[in-house]
Amino acid sequence: MTSIGIFGAAGRMGRAIAQVAAEGGLPIAGGTDRDPAGDIAPGIPMTADPLTLAEAADVLIDFSVPGALSAHLDACVAAKTPILIGTTGLEPVHHALIDQAAAHIPVLQTGNTSLGVNILAALVERASASLGDDWDIEIVEMHHRHKVDAPSGTALLLGEAAARGRGIALANHSERGRDGITGARAPGAIGFAALRGGSVAGDHQVIFATDGERIEIGHRAENRIIFARGAVKGARWLAAQPAGRYDMKGVLGL
Repeated sequence: MTSIGIFGAAGRMGRAIAQVAAEGGLPIAGGTDRDPAGDIAPGIPMTADPLTLAEAADVLIDFSVPGALSAHLDACVAAKTPILIGTTGLEPVHHALIDQAAAHIPVLQTGNTSLGVNILAALVERASASLGDDWDIEIVEMHHRHKVDAPSGTALLLGEAAARGRGIALANHSERGRDGITGARAPGAIGFAALRGGSVAGDHQVIFATDGERIEIGHRAENRIIFARGAVKGARWLAAQPAGRYDMKGVLGL
């Protein structure tokens, strides 16, 4: 049976993943944390050494911080262990590191592991491909007050889906952080708005608007367990794949 190791095991997502794995009878190889005191689960200690965990696990799940990704990828490549990356706030340099690692091991990187969100992304891509650029696209997201990156990884995932549908590069067609006198909205742009407050696990809405009508589709996360379930499902799937870079589409057959 596939054993799972968890990078960032003491965090909120790390503990949710451990809970889902335990409930499903999936072995937990261990976890890492900056302060590795205590156990991730009864009898399963945490460590500060990513290589030790990578060598003990059949597959790794990483919901830690961008600054730790390089060391985690190095450990997984050295141990030849697949890794699922759900960490958000990644920059181009992180994606380059993921591409390098994927030449040697299976790597699944996603902005969101929820089934519902990935179905939403598929719908957004299809709608974007069907509607002309006279339909403006706006993505609105809200998260808890402790979230540090904006737009959220999920909002960017949805933005990428919309851009794919239109056959454009999101980096060249996005509008963020509007304030003051902004001028007219650029034709074909994909806009983002980020809200923060309370304990919101994650709300996302995609709005297609044109003259006289509007389409709104969205997803509301009520707790983190849905992300943990998707991560565990994705990790089990990834463990059987050859080296390469993957996303949740493969896991869900989309």
